[in-house]
Amino acid sequence: MNALLEPGMIVRHPEEPDWGLGQVQSNIGGRVTVNFEHRGKVVIDSRHIALQRVFEV
Repeated sequence: MNALLEPGMIVRHPEEPDWGLGQVQSNIGGRVTVNFEHRGKVVIDSRHIALQRVFEV
């Protein structure tokens, strides 16, 4: 799933709901950079975390 994420897509971190919604900044080599509302910019290793795409905001 994370391999399909592109910049601009909105996601949630399944284990960190307090972070709020995040916007994908980049997805390179299995490392997804996301800017979350309440956490800021985070680099996610997609081998360990499956981000949840949000279709309606």
